[in-house]
Amino acid sequence: MNLFDQVSEDIKDAMRAKDKIRLEALRGVKKEFIEAKTAKGANDELTDDNAVKIIQKMVKQRKDSATIYHGQGREDLAEKELAEVVVLEHYLPKQLSANELEAEIKKIITEVGASSPADMGKVMGVATKKLAGVAAGKDISETVKRLLNN
Repeated sequence: MNLFDQVSEDIKDAMRAKDKIRLEALRGVKKEFIEAKTAKGANDELTDDNAVKIIQKMVKQRKDSATIYHGQGREDLAEKELAEVVVLEHYLPKQLSANELEAEIKKIITEVGASSPADMGKVMGVATKKLAGVAAGKDISETVKRLLNN
């Protein structure tokens, strides 16, 4: 079962369970999936890779919104956003820990022969492709910077 079908089934389950937060989060996901499927040039197809990218983007948006809400003292809205993040993260592949990410990036640095911060572009190009879906771009970037500056 692909991710699109899984989300559709989980929407039905959330409706039966009357789980409003889960239902709202999943409906948002399905809306984004449908928009991606019907976009020009998509040929009414949505691969699981593209679906994961969409969910990652949605998780990042929710986390950013929660941070803004915390700053404005709107804890009620921040909690709602973070609850949706928990629902969405269920559909993402397991994320690498900080140590696992560092080990992977060290391998990539060795592969491309990077030795200074000037080589960050080379490392980031390979790392973002290789680690897509299992690590956030921000985390990859920070780790690459830290390792190249040592």
